[in-house]
Amino acid sequence: MRKFCIAVLGCGLMIAGAAQAADLAAGKADFQKFNCSSCHGADAKSPILPTYPILAGQHQDYLAHALVAYQRGQKGEPASANVRKNAIMGGMAMQLSAVDIENITAWLSTLPSPLSVHPAEFK
Repeated sequence: MRKFCIAVLGCGLMIAGAAQAADLAAGKADFQKFNCSSCHGADAKSPILPTYPILAGQHQDYLAHALVAYQRGQKGEPASANVRKNAIMGGMAMQLSAVDIENITAWLSTLPSPLSVHPAEFK
């Protein structure tokens, strides 16, 4: 029984080690490194065109899904709900690793944002 408990504990530690939390500082650095601010603004909420999305404060899973969908689109996968085709964003997203995506999207989700489910005038 003791060996079983040790084995279970060991497996648990291996899984916990593999599932590391996102690195917010690396996410901020990657946002700058990959020049995301050139379109979305240095604060990620001041895009250069009104058609470009505000990224600050968005849900991390939504942002990660979008970046992976742009990667799929760049690889030529057929259009679907999980594929986004845009030459600029596809090219930008292809530079990102899974860790880059996790870090950038985690950092973006922590930023203050004008995005709100409940605008101030409805409170």
